[in-house]
Amino acid sequence: MKQLVFLILIVSLYGCFARAPQKTGLEGELLPSFRLLLPDSSTYLNTNDIPAGKPFVLFYFGPHCPYSRAQMEEIIEDSNRLSGIHFYVFTLSFNEMKDFYHHYQLNKYANITTGIDADLFFGNHFKTNRVPYVAIYGKDKKLKEVFTGNITSKQIKNIIEK
Repeated sequence: MKQLVFLILIVSLYGCFARAPQKTGLEGELLPSFRLLLPDSSTYLNTNDIPAGKPFVLFYFGPHCPYSRAQMEEIIEDSNRLSGIHFYVFTLSFNEMKDFYHHYQLNKYANITTGIDADLFFGNHFKTNRVPYVAIYGKDKKLKEVFTGNITSKQIKNIIEK
């Protein structure tokens, strides 16, 4: 019985600790070129147009995923701390992206760009199999670290500052 209680305690606390980054083999590589279709349904952002000199995060989300929603809420709640980091928040379904965009009022945040992966590039390139998927890039547009599942804004900030 004591072992069962201990096991339950360990499992319960697991989510409280910082997540370890996922190794992709892409760390240190430049951001590849792909397109995001923005909420106006006619404008595309090519990742080649993301300016160097400012760190950014690619946040691939599932619109109905509670973990993706929690990650978005974490980013919004800590938007002051994260103001120097640009977030590119995207998914696959245009209509669901629009609902997510309006639900979180993402138009209010100058450092958040929302869209869909127009060419289904991201999932294939990073071999994603779950969401949320967070790829953190430095000022030099090179991949620093990748996480699947939620991470804290403090972790994001610490990785950027390394």
